[in-house]
Amino acid sequence: MKLSPDEQQMVALVSEFVDERVRPRVREFEEDDIYPAEFIDEMKKLGFFGLLAPAEHGGVDVSTACFSQITEQLARGWMSLAGAIGGHSVITYLIKTFGTPEQRERYLPAMADGTIRATMALTEPSGGSDLQAMRTHAVPDGEGWSITGSKTWISNAAHSGLIGLLCITDREAKPAHRGMSVLLVEPGDGLTISKKLPKLGYRGVEACELVFDSMHVPADAVLGGTPHQGWSQMMRGLEVGRIQVASRALGVGQASLDAAVRYAQERESFGKPIWKHQSVGNLLADMATKMQAARLLTLDAAERLDAGDRTDMEAGMAKLFASETAMQVALDAIRVHGGYGYSKEFDVERYFRDAPLMIVGEGTNEVQRNVIAAQLIARNKI
Repeated sequence: MKLSPDEQQMVALVSEFVDERVRPRVREFEEDDIYPAEFIDEMKKLGFFGLLAPAEHGGVDVSTACFSQITEQLARGWMSLAGAIGGHSVITYLIKTFGTPEQRERYLPAMADGTIRATMALTEPSGGSDLQAMRTHAVPDGEGWSITGSKTWISNAAHSGLIGLLCITDREAKPAHRGMSVLLVEPGDGLTISKKLPKLGYRGVEACELVFDSMHVPADAVLGGTPHQGWSQMMRGLEVGRIQVASRALGVGQASLDAAVRYAQERESFGKPIWKHQSVGNLLADMATKMQAARLLTLDAAERLDAGDRTDMEAGMAKLFASETAMQVALDAIRVHGGYGYSKEFDVERYFRDAPLMIVGEGTNEVQRNVIAAQLIARNKI
């Protein structure tokens, strides 16, 4: 799908922001795990937090294909910045798609300009990708809901003004997902946010644990106004989320490939640039081919979502293949750089640390394969 002229201009704007502002300074924040507040403020002004918000609520309202390309550009500069809009954009999509008129009016304008930044809370300490094992629950307390439980590895938790919380609201429901709701939770009494968890990569942007201790939220905190609809709502949101994660992987992979191609022309051995040695040239060829395949899978998923089609299998395929490709391409970029690839003086070591997140995040790839297989059979029953 060809982007509109306005969307093409937006992607170009992000690319310029990455090349002129982010890439020259990323090490100032990344090495010491410093929150990139000034980058986030610039991203607010440029409209990056309103990419999926409707225009009538102050958003940019780009297509999913454009959103994917913008995410890729941000991740090409620093994957953490793409992560800063990840969960936020999923919650924006959920409120836009399923929210009541009051919820849309209350949250979307402030989310579009970044005044409110949102995160989604799914993963639990004992459950991981197994959402059916969820223990966090909310019970009616007369004037709303009382939430008890914990979530972990919640990105942007300390800087978020809104949490899209998936939890159990009917503990008698069988299977468990029939009793789940998405609650729109604003931080307050009864919620403890831990200090940020130490991570291999994806630095700068925090991931924390959330502990809910009989936290009260009003009745109108239920996304869409009707409880027990949360599973289907969140699964639709995760289609956007997995396309976004695939796009982050594309950015990391492309940055790795760009670095390898550049170094292979600059570095000489045995009297010629190293790309002319067949072992290196073949490596570059395979890296570029895999990246193109990953990009086309991601674009296909984005176009299907924009068309209103069910996209869980396609988004899962894109996330699976793009993340595995980013990991391999990042490793191969280190191979091309030789010993220098292991040095912090070159960015490829950062790409190698950032790449694994996309493999384990938004549903591990092992679980993702189960989703793909189940949908493959469901669509081809004999």
